[in-house]
Amino acid sequence: MDTVTFTADEAEDGAGTGARAVRNPATGEVLGSVPDTTPGQLDAAVRRAVEAQRGWAALAPGERARLLRRFADQVEVHVPELAGLEVTEAGHTIGNATWEAGNVRDLLEYAAGGVERLTGRQIPVAGGLDVTFHEPVGVVGVIAPWNFPMPVAAWGFAPALAAGNAVLLKPAEATPLTALRLAELALAAGLPEGLFQVVPGAGPVTGRALVDHPAVRKIVFTGSTEVGKEVAARCAARAKRVTLELGGKSPSIVFADADLEGAADPMSFLDNSGQDCCARSRILVQREAYDDFLALLLPAVERIRTGDPADPRTALGPLISAEQVRRVASYVTPELPVLARGTVPDGPGSWYPPTVLAPTREDVPAVTEEIFGPVAVVLPFTDEADALRLANATRYGLSGSIWTRDLGRALRMARGVAAGNLSVNSHASVRYWTPFGGFGESGVGRELGPEALAHFTETKNVFIRTEE
Repeated sequence: MDTVTFTADEAEDGAGTGARAVRNPATGEVLGSVPDTTPGQLDAAVRRAVEAQRGWAALAPGERARLLRRFADQVEVHVPELAGLEVTEAGHTIGNATWEAGNVRDLLEYAAGGVERLTGRQIPVAGGLDVTFHEPVGVVGVIAPWNFPMPVAAWGFAPALAAGNAVLLKPAEATPLTALRLAELALAAGLPEGLFQVVPGAGPVTGRALVDHPAVRKIVFTGSTEVGKEVAARCAARAKRVTLELGGKSPSIVFADADLEGAADPMSFLDNSGQDCCARSRILVQREAYDDFLALLLPAVERIRTGDPADPRTALGPLISAEQVRRVASYVTPELPVLARGTVPDGPGSWYPPTVLAPTREDVPAVTEEIFGPVAVVLPFTDEADALRLANATRYGLSGSIWTRDLGRALRMARGVAAGNLSVNSHASVRYWTPFGGFGESGVGRELGPEALAHFTETKNVFIRTEE
């Protein structure tokens, strides 16, 4: 997921000046400016978090759960406001933005339900009683991306808070507004001062200071694979725990016996304008069904409504910035056959048309690299072995879809595809009830699901001698 980086986005005004302009990517309009957090301010925020965390961890589990549910209630009341902020700062369609705000609410509710079920074990041993406890790690740093600013941030802060930790959230430079509002709602819900703080700023300054601070005991980073490797190295130097959710080049594998109409849903790679690490941007189609599949997909792509993200009829909004438009366009080179291309509005804004390519080679960047925009490639395959070869011909391993009516084939392919999250006869990737994370260079660790809270704790083992 090419999102947060340690290099300030050149499209953002005010970088290095102490304040950062926030722009509406659909219009180019400056929405306002947000002050950067200096290393000194970050250090002060960490000290406040350390103090707040002690009191938070000492609360009875039921009280901690109650306050998190009050936080969820505050989010519920303000879903329209939060969705509106997401539309203006990230260019998300109003339907997507409303779902994302609701997902933050749901994540808080789910995490609150786990507080009182974060139990240890009693292990049979000779000579006494052995029990384990889940102790919070302390202060957690969450570095969130610009492509899903609210929900991905909540993937980190909701279970971290539920497990008894304090959280410092560094939003992406382009999308700090929803994070700042969520912190205000946390205070309104009664969470202690200093427990959940937002520290906006540039990656090379604020992000690095957060990663390097000795009192921050875990980092949750969502962003590019290249920057994730740097984060991991800096954390390793301090024996600091890290969860990384990084890039993806997810395949959709369509067999000839599949529900071709369901498989040919263009939103599988166009949702959020393709700025999604789980986007099915490599479409692999069995040769016998290739023409029939394209006959369904290509007209659907050309019919996609692109425009004002605040209009409920809009399916595709802008990209996050002019720089991202240039990046996406660099993959659509003249030698690549274009099967379909949609339209975008005239005038200002960071727009790129939905595009489907038919590469004649498997080693071109459009096939191998994460484009992070509304562009997909379609490649034919012959049989299961050929499909697996193509699906696994990537350094990434985040997600993917398998389309077939043959249950045995579906299971064989699911076991064979090297990815952390697979769907059969579906393009859905993320559910907060189930674990999420990648193989290979798509990341380290898992988020979400029943074990999410435990990932923000240390296991403590205690032996009590009972025999004289």
